[in-house]
Amino acid sequence: MNGADRLCDGLLANGIDVCFANPGTSEMHFVAALDRKPAMRCVLGLFEGVVTGAADGYGRMAGKPAATLLHTGPGLANGLANLHNARRAHTPIVNVVGDHATYHLSYDAPLTSDIESLARPMSKWVGRVASSEAVGATVSEAVRAAVETPGIATLILPADCAWGAVEPAVIEPAAIHPPRAVDAGTVREVAEAMRAHRGRVGLVLAGKATRADALEVAGRIAAGFGARLFGEVLSARTERGRGRVPVERIPYPIDAALATLKDIDLLILVGGQEPVAFFAYPGKPSRLIPEGCPVLTLAEPAEDQRGALEALADELGIARSAAAIEVSPNADLGAPSGALTDEAISRIVATLLPEQAIVCDEGLTSGRSFFAHSQSVAPHDYLMIPGGAIGLGIPMATGAAIACPDRKVVSLQADGSGMYTVQGLWTQARERLDVVTVIYSNRAYAILRLEMQNVGAGHFGRNAERMLDIDDPALDWVSLARGMGVEAARAESCETFRDLFAAALRRRGPFLIEAVL
Repeated sequence: MNGADRLCDGLLANGIDVCFANPGTSEMHFVAALDRKPAMRCVLGLFEGVVTGAADGYGRMAGKPAATLLHTGPGLANGLANLHNARRAHTPIVNVVGDHATYHLSYDAPLTSDIESLARPMSKWVGRVASSEAVGATVSEAVRAAVETPGIATLILPADCAWGAVEPAVIEPAAIHPPRAVDAGTVREVAEAMRAHRGRVGLVLAGKATRADALEVAGRIAAGFGARLFGEVLSARTERGRGRVPVERIPYPIDAALATLKDIDLLILVGGQEPVAFFAYPGKPSRLIPEGCPVLTLAEPAEDQRGALEALADELGIARSAAAIEVSPNADLGAPSGALTDEAISRIVATLLPEQAIVCDEGLTSGRSFFAHSQSVAPHDYLMIPGGAIGLGIPMATGAAIACPDRKVVSLQADGSGMYTVQGLWTQARERLDVVTVIYSNRAYAILRLEMQNVGAGHFGRNAERMLDIDDPALDWVSLARGMGVEAARAESCETFRDLFAAALRRRGPFLIEAVL
């Protein structure tokens, strides 16, 4: 038995039975150890951004960490953008990064790098295994760090610590403390402030506060106190649809966000942070709430958010039997016809969405209307990119499908950002995952066209056009998907798209629709 075996045993003892991997030479003993552990599901990603993005999607839906396996500092660096998204989503991940043997580091071989410095900005915990015998204790520390807050714990495994012999031992699960209860004084302070601003209070919900049970409590507060419920601009996971309490989405465009929040005199944070503009814009504020609006935190990400909402409702005198705010039924979404548009796609997907689907939304500008159209359709989970780093959509859908194999995953994907991690389609095919990918094929970085105008950067000349358009040559998503083993078809009309999407929902396995706009 060696250190790599001990690492696998430690992960399995803590219920971590999925490893998303892109290994190299330094990790071969870990790969061999995984081969000896049939309880561990190993999922290969052809790019590290697929590995880390899939671990994010898995952790959000499974409610527990996956492990990753990355190759030294450059491999970690390739996966950092989606670790950034996972950090913003507070997703638990045990991020294993292999390194050179301890005695080899001094020779400064080509792949030698400062892994700790690369990992630290995206990790809440970074630890390096000191010896083979220390593997067990280090794994327990990493698991505890990943689960308790939750977040990313990066464990660096030198090659000789992986291959070094260890004595067999019984591995006990790490001692995990439950989420902290919110201080009663904090609850009283928030309730007192809400009474002073009755009718002009907003609650920003994130983390576990956007699950159906916590939303029901928040809905009782909103109904009994005249408060408004908001989700973050880019939510990590929200349980939505028919029978669930709705939240307002704070818009991404700054003018729309300012208008949405203009009547708020008190903002309460429950598991999230104050909404701010994504970027600085000339002549516009960075904060989205009115000047002088106080911001109070009811619950931090590591605290019991549902419990905090229950305590707040009790403090406000709202009975547990009280009714929550009602969900307004969607207007008739109709049956769009003719040339395909992004609005038509949103309506068709919302209408046909199956019960308990998981929607992974990286549609960006093309997918903005889906949220409004899907408020009271079939119950579903809705995942976005909380860190704003594009290239998460396809991997996130991949991880979500592995976490929930009995649920249909619908991936709404912009074409430009989809090319960042298109390799995730190959993993979907290899693992035979039940994912329907809809590509908004507008052949442009459309969001950047809007941003050029928003920042006042001037007109679109030839160079600017070539930085924003991706139509020369045009991407052929049907060929790209088929080349990676995923069945695919193209739709240019609403009728064709509806037929393809309905057929894809009836079958199992990955399918891609290139929706030409």
